[in-house]
Amino acid sequence: MSASLNAKIAQVFDEPGCDVNQAKGEKERKKGCTKQLTPGAAAGGCAFDGAKIALQPIVDVAHLVHGPIACEGNSWDNRHSASSGPQTYRTGFTTDINEFDVVYGGEKRLFKAIREIVEKVDPPAVFVYQTCVTAMIGDDVDAVCKRASEKFGKPVIPVNSPGFAGPKNLGNKLGAEALLDHVIGTVEPELSTPYDINIIGEYNLSGELWQVKPLLDALGVRIVSCISGDGRYNEIASSHRARANMMVCSKSMINVATRMQQRWGIPYFEGSFYGISDMSMTLREIARLLVERGAPAELQGRTEALIVAEEARAWERIRAYRERLAGKKVLLITGGVKSWSVVSALQEAGLEVVGTSTKKSTKEDKEKIKEIMGDDAHMIDDMTPREMYAMLRDAKADIMLSGGRSQFVALKARMPWMDINQERHHAFAGYEGMVTMVAEIDKALFNPVWREVRSPAPWEVVDPLLVEA
Repeated sequence: MSASLNAKIAQVFDEPGCDVNQAKGEKERKKGCTKQLTPGAAAGGCAFDGAKIALQPIVDVAHLVHGPIACEGNSWDNRHSASSGPQTYRTGFTTDINEFDVVYGGEKRLFKAIREIVEKVDPPAVFVYQTCVTAMIGDDVDAVCKRASEKFGKPVIPVNSPGFAGPKNLGNKLGAEALLDHVIGTVEPELSTPYDINIIGEYNLSGELWQVKPLLDALGVRIVSCISGDGRYNEIASSHRARANMMVCSKSMINVATRMQQRWGIPYFEGSFYGISDMSMTLREIARLLVERGAPAELQGRTEALIVAEEARAWERIRAYRERLAGKKVLLITGGVKSWSVVSALQEAGLEVVGTSTKKSTKEDKEKIKEIMGDDAHMIDDMTPREMYAMLRDAKADIMLSGGRSQFVALKARMPWMDINQERHHAFAGYEGMVTMVAEIDKALFNPVWREVRSPAPWEVVDPLLVEA
């Protein structure tokens, strides 16, 4: 591992926004908190994967993977991060290095690939991702990107996060470091207002950002940039002039919020778009920070009026569902901000959460779970598929909400399942998203197919007439 990468990882581990770090000594802080990867078990969870996930929703740039073609995989809709315009981010660009490049180096191949992208696609910027193989053979991605940027007059951003550097969460932060080092603060905005905010750690999955934006538009609050869902390069480059930052998922990009506070004095808070009460709290906090930073005080009054109207409409729409869902038990297998924010939303729908996973959650996330669920909160660090199956089979939960990889456990137990992670096709953010979430849970729970699959097959039923005969 190169000295520069080691230094960057040490800088990421020494995160001032993390309460856990504040209780450590200097030596312990440098070791970091992330669990090291097990050789051969890095698929789908390496640092490269994390960086790509964090940055790919920037929709107008070309994302070029410098490595074997298998590292790129299929970028077309693999996370359902929606775009309101450019579609460049959905195309997979890779240098597709071969054995010859491993022996003689792949830097020339990388430079040619950047030139081809500039000539054929002409994006506002090119992001170049380092991978395990190219890092091990010593390709200097930083030098190639600098030379290409000078040659083509276009930002070419190195993202130095080879898979062997650590787990996916570390990759999220290394991707964010690339933005801090090479993008944020490089462009001055054409317009600046007292109502400007950034939203950090929101990926616009299935268009969730668009369920929140109309609420902010109604208040006159302007989203300068979303980092990175439906993001644009120039918006992110000029995001340093916003008046406040909202942190959606501290597990992935807390370093962006803390570093922008250090460099440009932009305050931040962590909020959630899931659930009625959390959405209202988020709107109040945005208004409070903006007023502290110079926005007119009447913004808070308008915010309260909007919350009253939206809450009343949302509660009325989910009232009928609450009666049907009351007392139903949910097993929530997710992580990060959703481990507590979705819990709050489910409880508002009248559901009982019997367990929530905390494998990808921070200490702050776990504290919020305790606040919401009480001291007897059933937090699961790492539940095995066998344990999930036993919990569902023994009817300790009526439905499981998780990512696609866990769905087959629920289906094997013949229990309802609903996708809560990035592959889902429905947006659950904001007041409108809360209604959608409750409606989808209701459809999954009361689908007649579950009654059919749980009843004995026709050939397993004993005919009493045949028995008498």
